[in-house]
Amino acid sequence: MRTTTTLWRPTGPEELALVAASDWTAWPPRLPEQPIFYPVLNEDYAVRIARDWNVPASGAGYVTRFEVDAEFLARYPVRQAGGATILELWVPAEELAEFNRHIVGRIEVVREFGAQGEVAGAGPR
Repeated sequence: MRTTTTLWRPTGPEELALVAASDWTAWPPRLPEQPIFYPVLNEDYAVRIARDWNVPASGAGYVTRFEVDAEFLARYPVRQAGGATILELWVPAEELAEFNRHIVGRIEVVREFGAQGEVAGAGPR
């Protein structure tokens, strides 16, 4: 049986629409000014980014959760981007298609934030 690792990704509405267009199975290619795709290792950190960065930037923020083949993820060292719980993986943009092939199951929305705070009834899609 394959072992997976749970990752989270804070995202805004534009990126989320592209994930939905993939039938919730893949992250979209990075834009030229985005050389790294960075999923995070805990939900709390994802919530802070979605709520505190995505909402002011685009009016809404979403926290997604997804599983990735743990053996594949071993190639990406955990990066500490601040405090002890601010942990990320840095996936080079040119490796994102391969990363997507190692997602197990579907990408789920687990939290939604708008200008007024957390949206009631937010849950998996």
